[in-house]
Amino acid sequence: MARPRSPTKDLPASLGGYKVSKPLFASALLVLDSILVALIIAYVPYTKIDWDAYMSQVDGFLGGERDYTKLKGDTGPLVYPAGFLYVYSAIKFLTGGDVFPAQILFGILYIINLGLIFFIYIKTDLLPWWALSFLCLSKRVHSIFILRLFNDCFAMTLLHASLALLFSQKWHLALIIFSGAVSIKMNVLLYAPPLFLLMLKALDVKGVLSVLFGAALVQIILGLPFLLTYPVEYISRAFNLGRVFIHFWSVNFKFVPEEIFVSKEFACALLVLHLTLLILFANFRWSKNGLFHLLKSKVSDAFSIFSIQQFQSCESRIKTLNKEYIATVMFVGNFIGIVCARSLHYQFYSWYFYSLPFLLWKAPFPTPLRALLEYLPFKYVFLIVVTLFAFVHTVGCLDCANCQ
Repeated sequence: MARPRSPTKDLPASLGGYKVSKPLFASALLVLDSILVALIIAYVPYTKIDWDAYMSQVDGFLGGERDYTKLKGDTGPLVYPAGFLYVYSAIKFLTGGDVFPAQILFGILYIINLGLIFFIYIKTDLLPWWALSFLCLSKRVHSIFILRLFNDCFAMTLLHASLALLFSQKWHLALIIFSGAVSIKMNVLLYAPPLFLLMLKALDVKGVLSVLFGAALVQIILGLPFLLTYPVEYISRAFNLGRVFIHFWSVNFKFVPEEIFVSKEFACALLVLHLTLLILFANFRWSKNGLFHLLKSKVSDAFSIFSIQQFQSCESRIKTLNKEYIATVMFVGNFIGIVCARSLHYQFYSWYFYSLPFLLWKAPFPTPLRALLEYLPFKYVFLIVVTLFAFVHTVGCLDCANCQ
């Protein structure tokens, strides 16, 4: 499939007659944003939300408690996997549990994450140089990182590092880091279905099994202290996919009455919608010959390596995937999950904010509309969703760069 003409190609790539270097412009933005981060830490009051609860949960872990049902904070029980405890234990060791030095650490993390994001956007070369500034103008994202110190920040930074490694076809390391991100917060699993599709396209069956084993091993090693003592309590609390969130705090599906919102039927309907959209995109947008042709070919490959001798002698083969294709599949797959998420809290904005410019520039929208959608208040996230997906099946706006 030929790559469609990018709407950004009609925009000037120069400033005052001089060609603007995207890496140089991104570096300047990093410097300016570093100054802004320092000013925020110095002059904007910290917002107390989950930090004290995190520290209470860490104190229980450091005190020797391994029963996940007994690790609690003032906002409730611990519901994150073991990686969360290791990360915040390290933060407590470095900061003594004090907020100000922790803010400095999170400020550094913010800049590292932004650097990874710039790397992704420069490599995909989808946005014009000036649009990179959209990635560092969000007041809410600065707040999530620097003023509220949420674990989403570490999870998404690792996710973006994993995505950057996929660009270099470093599948084993990418999956290890991806698994580390999941161990901090499970929202990263929204990227798992598109990531699995990319694995099927890039790797043979032996390679897929190898990288999945590495990812699983990370979870086992990190969870070992709990799996050896209170395995049921750990798995049921840290990987609880059936939690019911409070309707009042959600900014998604606010129009749905609370009794429907918390019902199992509504949850099942969203799950079916999620899976249906993923299958449709995988079959019609992300796979040149369709999803089922891809699966059939992998099943044939699996039968061909049933022989032990053949399995041992066969070297894993890697197909190089287009960088824009990788980013498109990952970002759209995650966004589908956002569409179907029963509950979205304000800090969840960090789950997809950095992908919004990419998605908007993949869509055939005029630039003023892109800017409007980029900066709509978070409570109007559903409007963004509807606007984007209304175009999907009529003009193919979220299609891959080159179906592979």
